[in-house]
Amino acid sequence: MILKEDQYFSVNRILLLIIGLWPYQQSNFARFQHIFISIIFTTYIIFQLTAFLTLRCTFEVLMNVLSCMIYMTIPIIEYNTFCFNIEGVKDLLIQLQHIHNKLTNKNEIAIMKKYVCTAKHYTVGLTTLGVYCLFASVVVQFSLNMTNVDLSTNKSRPYQFLFTMEYFIDREKYFYLILLHMNAAIYVAAIVATAIGTMGIAYIYHICGMFRIASYRIENAINIDILQTTLKNKILMIEGIICAVDIHRQAMKLNRHFISTLEIMLFYILACGVFSLSLNLFQVASSEYNILLFLPYGFALLATLHMFLANLMGQIIIDHNNHVFTTAYNVQWYKTPLHIQRMILFLLQRRTKEFKIRIGKLFVASMECFATLVKASISYFTVIHSTRL
Repeated sequence: MILKEDQYFSVNRILLLIIGLWPYQQSNFARFQHIFISIIFTTYIIFQLTAFLTLRCTFEVLMNVLSCMIYMTIPIIEYNTFCFNIEGVKDLLIQLQHIHNKLTNKNEIAIMKKYVCTAKHYTVGLTTLGVYCLFASVVVQFSLNMTNVDLSTNKSRPYQFLFTMEYFIDREKYFYLILLHMNAAIYVAAIVATAIGTMGIAYIYHICGMFRIASYRIENAINIDILQTTLKNKILMIEGIICAVDIHRQAMKLNRHFISTLEIMLFYILACGVFSLSLNLFQVASSEYNILLFLPYGFALLATLHMFLANLMGQIIIDHNNHVFTTAYNVQWYKTPLHIQRMILFLLQRRTKEFKIRIGKLFVASMECFATLVKASISYFTVIHSTRL
């Protein structure tokens, strides 16, 4: 089975090419993209921080700036981590290529295609969500300045922006230039978050497909005419279990490689997600109702989505690993020859070692971890809100 980029990573490839991070095309133009995007991100952060130089640094201003800036650091960290580990990402793709090439059984190929299809659905769905978010930000920005004349005084109102930033230029005169820079930062951040996030999901689902193939091989090996213990059947059983153990071992190895390559990025996504959710909940609770509440609501939801998906992927891998051992428990192993039973017992001994996906030696990716992170965010929000009161 040949792993074709256009077949299995078509949307991911397009998204990564837009930001110059497709591992197989690191040309001079891709380097130019790296520089351009780095400049966009750096200037965005600088112009947000310079707001403290011209505005009175009140608690409200501090929360307003930090609530936006901390969330925007997530795609910045994702981009830089992916960029610096581009060879590791390429190696992951090469390993997936080898695994796909070894699959010859039509049922195993069908299993892998099913998981690839699920990953594609995630990619298309999250890309669509990103487009809607960008469209909403444009609508909100222009609705802020749609009525530029105050009817009571018959004077022009000053232009308003979604973010609190300081450019040290005339905001009225250079309104569209400032707006261009802000929108460029938002668009690039959205593409980066979507491209890298969906690529990670695609990797995870390939690994899950490998775990499910291991379960299939165990079940298929044990069900080879158990009642007729001929030499041929014994050999087929042994080969089937060996193949199951082999792809299970490869899946765990690939998972460790994936986590070690992107561990820093995953750690900061979860940490920044907690702080971003706390600060944006505070913004929602302390601000009067107006159209600008779109931002903290949006950032709070997106931060929660980041944490949810990261932990969901970890939980899915844990569940698929456990399913391998559940399959080994449930097959009619007691009807197999004694030496086959010993092989299965040896396989089940690996279950005694708890399989966890540790991120930064602090987080264990799972739905339990997601619940803990949300509780922590609400606790920090409560502390900040009580301090203000």
